[in-house]
Formats: sequence, structure tokens, C-alpha cells
Amino acid sequence: MAGWVDAVVGGGGLLLLPALLVAAPGLPVATALGTNKLAAIFGTATAAATYARRTTVDWRVAGPAAGFAVLSAGVGAALAGAVPASAYRPVVLVVLVSVAVFVLLRPRMGVVAAPAKRTRVRVAAVIAVAGVGIALYDGLIGPGTGTFLVLAFTALVGADFVHGSAMAKVVNAGTNLGALVVFGVTGHVWWLLGAGMAVCNIAGAVLGARMALRRGSGFVRVVLLVVVVALVAKLGHDQWVS
Repeated sequence: MAGWVDAVVGGGGLLLLPALLVAAPGLPVATALGTNKLAAIFGTATAAATYARRTTVDWRVAGPAAGFAVLSAGVGAALAGAVPASAYRPVVLVVLVSVAVFVLLRPRMGVVAAPAKRTRVRVAAVIAVAGVGIALYDGLIGPGTGTFLVLAFTALVGADFVHGSAMAKVVNAGTNLGALVVFGVTGHVWWLLGAGMAVCNIAGAVLGARMALRRGSGFVRVVLLVVVVALVAKLGHDQWVS
């Protein structure tokens, strides 16, 4: 299921991380994050390959962003645990609510591509936002990264949701790689469990990417809103109930 959600619009960590922590009580958060990255990198790479075979990926945008993402996510992973959850949850909640309102108020955004937005300045901006800012967040925290990437590509350079999701998978594979290397070196990966989860994540990623390509941007938009609402509910529960 996490692979399917991640392939369509991102946010698979919303399912994977809680599942890990429930299945293995007492598992260190850093190890849960690292094991999640092992499973997720196979899913995102599979989804990226599926999109690349069946649609056009703008490598001039996705390539540089993915390159920066490997380094930025590695830095974020190295800092994981240094920032308490109480410090980031309110900020992420505000961002997610703003995203939901923004998408609802702009029903055409991402449904139809707007190539006129793809100026040099906007391309540079989205490479910085996706490859540095969002990638750093992915190494530090993780859940919702794919969703933020899709929105960055649709809002900043006018991609439709399908092509935005395709570019997001390429960059997300880079963030997962950078974070996984750091978590692996520091001993925070449960390799056997992560490998088993990776097999299932690949299966979900293939199904999700094919469904997104077949059903189009309108379908991706609906899944995006559902995932954003779920993220808000999860983080809100962690902030005020847990």
C-alpha cells in the first residue's frame, strides 16, 4: 500500500513508519527511518523507471534536482534526531493545511500543464526547493516528501500532476539514496526486514505508477488531497493527542 501511495503522489512513509514502529516496539526512530529508506528506495526507483518508460520526464529539471537531493538528504539523515519532533510538527502542519487550501482553490492547477511557467528562473527555483529544501526535510523526517515534490513541480514549473509525479519519483529516489547511505554507515538499517518490505514496495510502486498514468492528472489530484488530509490528521494527532 505504501508503494502504491508513494508512486501516485508520495506520502508512503505515512504508512511505512507507523507500521515499523508498531511491529517492532522499542525500535530506535533512526533505525525505523533507515529501514524505511531501504524499502522506499526500491519503490521510488521502480516508480521512476515505470514513469520514464511510459511518459516524458524532463531530465533538465529532474536530473540536477536529484543530484542535489542525494547530498541534501544525506545531510538531513546525519542530523536526524537532533531536531525534536515538537519543533517541526507545527510548521509542517501549517504547510500541509496551506497546501490543501491552495489545491482546492486552484482546481485547474496540475490538471493541465502550463509550459509557459518553465522559465530559467523558475527551473532554478524548483531545483533548489526540491533538491535542497525538500531533500533535507526527507533526510531529517521523511513522511510527505513525495507530496511536497509533486506540488513543487506543478506549482513552480507548471507540470501536470502525472509529469510532476514522474519527476518527483526521480528526485525522491535521490533523497532515499542519500539518506540510506548515511543510515547504513551509522548502523541504523534493519537490512533483512527492509529487504522484505522492499519487495512489496516494488509491487505497489508498479501498480501505483501504472494506475496514475492510466487514469491521469485528475485522479492524482484526488489522491493528493486525500494524502494531505491524512498527513494533517496524523501529525495533528501526534502534536496534540499523543
